[in-house]
Amino acid sequence: MNTNIKILIEAARKVAGHSQAKYSNFQVGAALLSTDNQVFTGCNVESSSYGLTICAERVALTKALSEGTTDFDKIVIYAGKEDYCPPCGACRQLLFDYAPDLSIILTNGQDYQTHKLKDLLPLAFEDSKLKKK
Repeated sequence: MNTNIKILIEAARKVAGHSQAKYSNFQVGAALLSTDNQVFTGCNVESSSYGLTICAERVALTKALSEGTTDFDKIVIYAGKEDYCPPCGACRQLLFDYAPDLSIILTNGQDYQTHKLKDLLPLAFEDSKLKKK
């Protein structure tokens, strides 16, 4: 296993332990790697008003963006289950808005699989659709 990926998997696993998942008990951690090798982590934070819940991937991304980092290489998503946990649709869209060429690494802590974000979100809504001609 690639050393960088091992470090990211461990970071995602560790931050999943900080998850605030008191309604679902579904703890997720994410570790986002910038192109300049900074790691930004995030965990899911649930709300009793479920629509206000924020996923680990969006927490990691918004932390990075709020600290001025805008170029990203890969993100690891860990949910501590035997199966892999892909990002939800909202996360796919927000990640695409800021890092369309991002590699998505799904892990169960033992093994991992890598996907390109563009493959997970075909025909994504792009900002070019918002620009006036």
